[in-house]
Amino acid sequence: MLFDLRGKRRRAVQATYLMLAVLMGGGLVFFGIGGDVSGGLLDAFKGGGGGDNGNELVEKRIDRNKKAADAGNERALKAVVRDYYQLATSQTSSSSTGFPDSAKDELRNSGIYWKRYLKVAEKPDSSLARLAVQVYSAINKPKDAEEAAQIIAQTDNDAASYLGLVQYATLAGDKRTANLAALKAVDLAPKSQKKQVKLQADQLKQAGTQPQAQGG
Repeated sequence: MLFDLRGKRRRAVQATYLMLAVLMGGGLVFFGIGGDVSGGLLDAFKGGGGGDNGNELVEKRIDRNKKAADAGNERALKAVVRDYYQLATSQTSSSSTGFPDSAKDELRNSGIYWKRYLKVAEKPDSSLARLAVQVYSAINKPKDAEEAAQIIAQTDNDAASYLGLVQYATLAGDKRTANLAALKAVDLAPKSQKKQVKLQADQLKQAGTQPQAQGG
């Protein structure tokens, strides 16, 4: 288990960062894309991304990277995960609250390559894990989202990331991990924020008491 509840290590967590945990019911806190791989959303801006032309560039990039990704190249795998996710997000509109059905194939492919990436990565990229949380939330696979949330919590080791793990463990029906994550979140919070963090953890557990069915 990734928890060490006996430890007394505490890092100061800024109040604004903790308040963002309230938004994690939609998984938005975990949204973040970065890393050392070319391609993805940043390149879409550089290359005039957006629209059909932008999608064509991303699709060509996927085709270029797939051979290396299928051979287990870590950098290529990261790029393909991000690019499939980008193709999915390009199908959403500014007024939408989720992904359309037409984007589900791209989301599933992003999830497939994330799983392959995990098999070769010695230390998984937490920014890619944030993206994986978005992917699995969109295709209703809370257990896989929980796995990605654990990577984020292990890397960030702060109250907010463990609150995220509370959320996804609860949705996955993993009460033991949710309870341990809640204790860890409180342990890591500064003294002035402990009651607030405990309340947030309790709210997240209550909001997700009905586990979602595995989908996709």
